[in-house]
Amino acid sequence: MKNVLIYSGLLVAGLVLSQIAPSFLGDSAATVELLIRVAAMVCLSFIMIHVGYEFDIDKSRLRQYGWDYVVAATAATFPWAFCAVYFVLVLIPPEGWGQWQVWKESLLASRFAAPTSAGVLFSMLAAAGLAGTWLFRKARILAIFDDLDTVLLMIPLKMMMVGARWQLGIIIVFMLAMIAVAWKLLHKVRIPTGWPWVLGYSAVIVGVSEMIYFGSKAVDPAVPIHLEVLLPAFVLGCVMARPDGHDQHPHGAGEGIHEGPESPGERRVATIISGLFMVLVGLMMPPISAALAGAAEDVAATGLRLAGSMSWGEIAFHVLVVTVIANIGKMFPALCYRREADLRTRLALAIGLWPRGEVGAGVLVVSLAYGIGGPVVTVAMLSLALNLVLTGVFIVIIKKLLDGSTGPAPR
Repeated sequence: MKNVLIYSGLLVAGLVLSQIAPSFLGDSAATVELLIRVAAMVCLSFIMIHVGYEFDIDKSRLRQYGWDYVVAATAATFPWAFCAVYFVLVLIPPEGWGQWQVWKESLLASRFAAPTSAGVLFSMLAAAGLAGTWLFRKARILAIFDDLDTVLLMIPLKMMMVGARWQLGIIIVFMLAMIAVAWKLLHKVRIPTGWPWVLGYSAVIVGVSEMIYFGSKAVDPAVPIHLEVLLPAFVLGCVMARPDGHDQHPHGAGEGIHEGPESPGERRVATIISGLFMVLVGLMMPPISAALAGAAEDVAATGLRLAGSMSWGEIAFHVLVVTVIANIGKMFPALCYRREADLRTRLALAIGLWPRGEVGAGVLVVSLAYGIGGPVVTVAMLSLALNLVLTGVFIVIIKKLLDGSTGPAPR
């Protein structure tokens, strides 16, 4: 578990730096923030290409994948719904409960609780020596599906804020096209798979995504086209051909998610990039001080706010409650897969979906861009930070549950 502790420390270090760095950066803060985001996306692409490289689809089991998507969708929807209701009924005065604007903003801001951080989860599970387990294989499917569900649902949420726009249709078409490519060309495209190549592919994916984003922003600043790198990176890994006789986990359970050419050098680079990703995810967290300032002010006439300010004790209470109910919402997978795994393994699987990170932070950034502020964003941001800090604890719990597992459930 040493690697888990190291990764947890890197996450916390990045989070701490994200809060103190802006005061030292001055006018260069925006540029540094952009560089951090781009670097994090390159690392995420690198990780997801390797995840896709190890991914297999049994085309005779489409019904099973359909069920996996349903399970993943519930794991993304329940936390979102729980947090949205809590934000409105607890943080908003009763006179605001019937206002559509209040519900609309709450539905967008609370979406931060939905997505599992695939990059953080896969890196942590591998660091804990669990990459060769049923839990890892199933979590890989569910985490990717629940991130895709989050991205898809962000489209109607954005429509609620700005109306139906053609840019949002392009995102849907792009995602469907990517899924079709992965299905049609699964492990059929022969291209180099060494780490320098994969890092180059990652940089290209991020570069194209950023060019499309800034280009579309110049056309319409209100609705830029933001193509998340998670899906194209995963699809690229899926289409990369593997050598004959390839073993998914040739290096043992602890080193199985970053294969490609099977050499210690490849694994070392993958470990370094995963560690760097942990730091960058922490650095991507928005400054909490700004959110706390917003909680004490009237940020908009009809926006999400309290009359007056919250004390630190009140903020801490709401953060704890939101974190708990968001993670309870992720527990539905524990009720599923009874023919595939025992209860302890299914509980471990559900807890494996708790880690949040870059995607949830992205939702909060979108919320801030639409002018949402006050206690809802404050609590959401702090909850995300708390969940991030606890990622190592979640992995330890998973490890303990699996140590006492009896293996696959009887059919």
